Amino acid sequence: MSTLKEPYRVEGKKIMGYELLEDLGTLPDAILYPTGGGTGLIGMWKAFDEMERLGWIDAKRPRMYSVQSSGCAPIVRAFDQKLENAPEWESPKTGAWGLRVPRAIGDRLMLRALRDSRGGAVAVDEARIEDAAAEIRKRDGIDAGPEAGAALLGYRALRERGAIREGERVVLFNTGANKYR
Repeated sequence: MSTLKEPYRVEGKKIMGYELLEDLGTLPDAILYPTGGGTGLIGMWKAFDEMERLGWIDAKRPRMYSVQSSGCAPIVRAFDQKLENAPEWESPKTGAWGLRVPRAIGDRLMLRALRDSRGGAVAVDEARIEDAAAEIRKRDGIDAGPEAGAALLGYRALRERGAIREGERVVLFNTGANKYR
């Protein structure tokens, strides 16, 4: 089985959205999600819709950003080209195995969530991912995988572009573990 083919996986991934609201008391301004198959991104977007229907939140949602490696960035390419589907990425190369998904089954759902949230997609330099993950491990003392390193690089790129502004509440997801332990 794989992402979006397993029964109830999206339902389980919705928990991330609910936990954000519970832990923060409000939803963040932006979410950066290291994206391979994108089930977490899709699940959170579904959770926000449910929370609104329940009256727990208003219509304001976090801006959702997909972060991918420059070695495998089909969602970024499709977003930038304003496509509804993400064509397969030829010859994917990334050490961040959670990001090595050349053809995501949920591409349409991810792209819709990115656009509907007024977010976006960013590809980060594959050669810098592991150093960024090591920075997180050293600074924050968490088991940051390369996917978290990609999220940190994505955050920096989006700040540089002005897509994320000073003082905004931003959540970066660590979707993998450090394989070098």
